[in-house]
Amino acid sequence: MLIREATTEDWPAIWPFFHSIVAAGETFTYPLDLGFEQGREWWLLPEPHRTVVAVDEATGAVLGTAKTNRNQMGNGGHVASASYMVDPAHGGRGIGRALVLDSIDWARRSGYRAIQFNAVVASNEHAVKLYESLGFTVVGTVPEAFHHPVHGYVALHVMHLAL
Repeated sequence: MLIREATTEDWPAIWPFFHSIVAAGETFTYPLDLGFEQGREWWLLPEPHRTVVAVDEATGAVLGTAKTNRNQMGNGGHVASASYMVDPAHGGRGIGRALVLDSIDWARRSGYRAIQFNAVVASNEHAVKLYESLGFTVVGTVPEAFHHPVHGYVALHVMHLAL
């Protein structure tokens, strides 16, 4: 697997799994009907932010993607944030872990002092366990802040990793 900078030419390969993940409404706070163009604008971030794809080196298939950006502007600009999506057809292969590790490395190299996730859906136990295994801690929980289509109102965690 190769992790590289994403380009606009990657969007058609990202879109099918991005769209299905967003439309499922289980892990992201995006509108369920987010369209192709708006999704691309929200995901493919310009510098100084970064969007990457994880690509199968043998086939060139896009397996997953991540975006890393400032969590806040101004005096809060020293803390990064990130979001990750792995194509469900390629889950369980360490792609998510590789994307998180890549974003941590990039944030460190870029001079960020921490990474903060503002809205980790508590029922997304796989993501919570992954982040905790890499040193993130839950620093706050907002009860019933996310309306999950199956579990109803569930909490959102704020997670943090000092760099």
